[in-house]
Amino acid sequence: MTPKRKRGFASMDPELQRRIARLGGAASHEQGRAHEWDSGQARNAGRRGGRAAHERGTAHQWSADEAKAAGRRGGQSAHRRGTAHEWDPNQAREAGKRGGQARWARYYSAASKGLSQADTRASSAGVTPGARRARK
Repeated sequence: MTPKRKRGFASMDPELQRRIARLGGAASHEQGRAHEWDSGQARNAGRRGGRAAHERGTAHQWSADEAKAAGRRGGQSAHRRGTAHEWDPNQAREAGKRGGQARWARYYSAASKGLSQADTRASSAGVTPGARRARK
């Protein structure tokens, strides 16, 4: 039996396929028939895409500096938009206390299991100690 040959759109050069698809998308926007995403739909689509990328192993691995910079930009953007949470001193004190307690609880829990501080940080980032060692 001979293998199936690609026909039509599937047989085209990928760049030509992208160009045609782009034209179709532009035309649907001009005609007002394009899908307009609300923030909830966009959030869910991004979440599904992120999960799929993690399952495939193609997700971006953030360094500590990248994560810090991204969080800072998000906070600055929220302040510009006026949607940032404004902390009063009591809320800030409680949040700091809970964060510190969680950090030390994680550290002592890991120490009782014989894990290193690096494994503790990895597990808080969603990486299991075994997976972390396997990647090295």
